[in-house]
Amino acid sequence: MAKIGSIDVGEFPLLLAPMEDVSDPPFRALCKEQGADVVYTEFISSEGLIRDAAKSTMKLDIYEKERPVGIQIFGANLDSMLKSVEIVEKSNPDIIDINFGCPVKKVVSKGAGAGILKDIDLMVSLSEAMVKHTDLPITVKTRLGWDHDSIKIVEVAERLQDVGIKAISIHGRTRAQMYKGEADWGPIAEVKNNPRMHIPVFGNGDVDTPEMAKKMRDEYGLDGAMIGRASIGYPWFFKEVKHFFETGEHLPPPSIEERVKAARRHLEMSIDWKGEKLGVFETRRHYTNYFKGIPHFKEYRMKMVTSDDAADVFAAFDEVEEKFSGYQFA
Repeated sequence: MAKIGSIDVGEFPLLLAPMEDVSDPPFRALCKEQGADVVYTEFISSEGLIRDAAKSTMKLDIYEKERPVGIQIFGANLDSMLKSVEIVEKSNPDIIDINFGCPVKKVVSKGAGAGILKDIDLMVSLSEAMVKHTDLPITVKTRLGWDHDSIKIVEVAERLQDVGIKAISIHGRTRAQMYKGEADWGPIAEVKNNPRMHIPVFGNGDVDTPEMAKKMRDEYGLDGAMIGRASIGYPWFFKEVKHFFETGEHLPPPSIEERVKAARRHLEMSIDWKGEKLGVFETRRHYTNYFKGIPHFKEYRMKMVTSDDAADVFAAFDEVEEKFSGYQFA
């Protein structure tokens, strides 16, 4: 059984990755219902938190039904990161995660996210200071390295463990790769197989089928899988992986009725949390996957992703349910 500090997260847990404008409370709730063992917030700027920026502080909202839940923060300034830990603690998460992996230029250019992979000593000292600053378990999400020539993830993971982090999630690409090419889980397995490692090592990147999750577990021996893009607009992925683990068989895909119900709930919860304008806007990215595979769907998708009026989007859901009722997904 994997443990993050004293938190039992089960045998080969499935973790919802922190994704900007995706892993908000409404989506986390849906994923939790479908079997996600641990969920993480969107990543939150430490500088935004200490400035009390509205968008950053709003991301601190967590709910009891989500537990165990981790709040993820990013930054490269020690003072700001320690102050942000104090702010995060007030939301009472189960875990604080540090983002050392985001490859986006605006984050990297400030030395944060994957930018810190250029300065491993800073990465380690920052982690150590945060561990000493809170009683909550500190975890890290990172990448293999800055580029192919600077992959030292076995050493990096060991050093992070030695300063007190309680788990590490590793994306199987370098920053230079961004999201291109295939994720390489080999170096992540090397971290896990290091006899000095005793904290959980979670794999991330390209886990987009139940078979890939099983491969990560059985062939690479990792402690769990962090799921990102495969879950967007498809919270059922967690349930499908667990069913495959138990039976070796695939669950039938969700019906039109189930998909419409989930999309409707997702939008309702988003509006309740963010207000109509933002709620409508930020759920748009999910609709392609909610209804993926339906032929001649463009007309309906355009209604869902172009209207700023929630009533129009709900009406589009009703049209889809009526027109495609009984459609058999492959």
